[in-house]
Amino acid sequence: MPQDLPPAGGYEPIQYKRNLPARGFRPSYYLYAVGIIMTYGFYKAGQGIREMNELAREKMWARIHLIPLLQAEEDRDQVRRHLAEKKRERELLGAEVKVYHSDRFVRPTYSITPGKKTKD
Repeated sequence: MPQDLPPAGGYEPIQYKRNLPARGFRPSYYLYAVGIIMTYGFYKAGQGIREMNELAREKMWARIHLIPLLQAEEDRDQVRRHLAEKKRERELLGAEVKVYHSDRFVRPTYSITPGKKTKD
């Protein structure tokens, strides 16, 4: 029996790869797009940080300029309380009593103290 041989010129090549079209764009296009988007995002973040710093600076200067007004208001309130306290003392005691042994003004403290002892 004669041996089975390949045909003259060889067999046809076997197609083992699929001929599918490439999906989407080239990877370099995606890389450029992501780079552009990130650059825009960093730009907007920087603008936001600058805006926040400017608002914080404005707030600080507003507070600095309000301090004298608030201090004057507190001083007027303190004088009003001091005069009311002196009047109340005169009504209750009949004469002006000095608590301290000098004429130097001592800033009063208005702190709340407990009426009862909680621990012995």
